[in-house]
Amino acid sequence: MLARLKTFTLLGIEAMPVDVEVDISPAAMPKTILVGLPEAAVKESTHRVERAIVNSGFIRPQDRVVINLAPGDLPKQAPSFDLPVALGVLAGSGQLVLDRLEDYAVVGELALEGITRPVKGALSIAIEAAKDKSLKGLVVPSESAAEAAVVEDLEVIAVDSLSQCVAFFAGEIDVPPVPSGVEEIFEAFSEYEVDFADVRGQESAKRAMTIAAAGRHNLLMIGPPGSGKTMLAKRMPTILPPLVPAESIETTRIYSAVGQLPAKQPLLARRPFRSPHHTISDAGLVGGGSPPAPGEISKAHNGILFLDELPEFNRKTLEVMRQPLEDGVVTISRALRSTTFPADFMLIAAANPCPCGYRSDPRRSCNCTPPQIERYMGKISGPLLDRVDIHIEVPAVPFDELSARDASSETSEMMRDSVMRARDVQAERFAGSPIRYNAQMSSRQTRQHCELNIASKALLKAGVESLGLSARAHDKILRVARTIADLAGDPDISEEHLAEAIGYRNLDADLWV
Repeated sequence: MLARLKTFTLLGIEAMPVDVEVDISPAAMPKTILVGLPEAAVKESTHRVERAIVNSGFIRPQDRVVINLAPGDLPKQAPSFDLPVALGVLAGSGQLVLDRLEDYAVVGELALEGITRPVKGALSIAIEAAKDKSLKGLVVPSESAAEAAVVEDLEVIAVDSLSQCVAFFAGEIDVPPVPSGVEEIFEAFSEYEVDFADVRGQESAKRAMTIAAAGRHNLLMIGPPGSGKTMLAKRMPTILPPLVPAESIETTRIYSAVGQLPAKQPLLARRPFRSPHHTISDAGLVGGGSPPAPGEISKAHNGILFLDELPEFNRKTLEVMRQPLEDGVVTISRALRSTTFPADFMLIAAANPCPCGYRSDPRRSCNCTPPQIERYMGKISGPLLDRVDIHIEVPAVPFDELSARDASSETSEMMRDSVMRARDVQAERFAGSPIRYNAQMSSRQTRQHCELNIASKALLKAGVESLGLSARAHDKILRVARTIADLAGDPDISEEHLAEAIGYRNLDADLWV
């Protein structure tokens, strides 16, 4: 007897439809055959399924069982086929008549006692299931139900065990669909625990971070140890606009596919902040492996990637990040197929000015020799530095500012208000275009929206020639100046705006020339 069910498998962060076909026929000896390009975790599922069937009170077929996972040329990973295979075996053996089987797709891992376990990528699976108009809903383990229920156009049925799942499909019980609850999730998890009001001093650095947030510009901070670089970077998400549902779903899919969603949080409500260690590998940063999995730059999608101690990173590892910085996606190519992951992130990097860190600290002496400093800073290549729009120095904070009780520092809310106003201007400017921020402008758009008067052109020419800047750095200065003008509410770029933007490239001359 033949039974057929619909399920899904993950390929990267995308869900692909799979048909589970189970054929049971008489044989002298019981034997189970699994075909359809299954990986090791899927091959082992036959043993789990057999014990889950018996321990749930059903009868294991003593016949020849052939399980086909179609299409046959698509690799099948993860143990999420346990539940659909178990249902197919029960239906194929004639123990059950599953009336609702054609209306629902099924995913889920089974324990030996028949209890369901959560699966990776439930959100991606639900999104793909919603596209299939022949499906009424999706049956998932209870622990994955809230994540799948984010997709509102789909009935999500949560089951705790194989027995409950069988009873639902046989029409013996009714399981109400899991409610979406997106608004409640955002209310519960969207608040930040840190604030820029905690930062004493560093007003010029906070100004630069406001500009970077307003135009989505990449930022590099240079300063001695303990000057507050990491503290500033960790507070950058607090001044960015809140995640909208579409952005939240994009980012959540990545974390769901790798099984890294926070506990009891089915949807990310805050912008991600990723801070990988400098010993990270190429694959860990940009993605890779077999099968390809997203790396840190994809986990920072719609958020912040913070690289602390930038010169300590392997230079080759940093270089592979250049293309994603420009394109907003990363493509992992293999012999048989390539996988594309989103990687639209904002880069914030921090570095000491020398190996000991105290070259720019007036309170400490630096014993590093010029060749040592040159080798240390030379680990950051010119092409990568060219892709960083704003370079700032973060000096050590004086004692008086650290010990002051009454801090007049700007709060994150005040800074976010300024950022939101500037982003509203950009939204109007780029309406109808895929471009959303000043930092994303093409060369043609830069010429169109960053026109200069004669005095400003002379100032820009002098800055480019004195600093020896590239054509890319020239355009980035114009884009930063455009953002500064947007923050000021000015329709045109003035000499004052341009001078500030040029000032954010002075490190090119100070440290890399």
